[in-house]
Amino acid sequence: MTYRRWIVVGMAVAVVGVLVAGFAIVNGTFSPRGYVKDKYTRAASRDIGREAIAYTSSKSPTRVAKELTDKWRPSDRYTDGSGVYLRYDDDSVVILPLAAGSVILLEDMKTAHPRYHSTVGSYWGWGRGSSVRGGGPGSGK
Repeated sequence: MTYRRWIVVGMAVAVVGVLVAGFAIVNGTFSPRGYVKDKYTRAASRDIGREAIAYTSSKSPTRVAKELTDKWRPSDRYTDGSGVYLRYDDDSVVILPLAAGSVILLEDMKTAHPRYHSTVGSYWGWGRGSSVRGGGPGSGK
């Protein structure tokens, strides 16, 4: 390839990159947090302090969790009768049932883990994107 063709190929790749970035900016879904903000209804009256920001949906917790996890795979997931608890690198998304739908709580892991520890126990791993389940001699066997 000639020097001129390399420039054309490079420019084409750059244009595609700009288009993809522009599409992502317009859609605003760079993270699970952005996805929830875009797709569900803000419900400030259901916030828990300044830490857990609330949204609502007319869909069940399992349906909301499926929609979210189809787009953004969580590091850990815990589900029981009280709701669906999703852990991402720095954020948690907790989806609890309402009489007609769900409340979706977005929170940083530093405050979510202590808040929900009695429910998720040690299931939610520690650290960014890692799961800690057990350990010690013979672990992983």
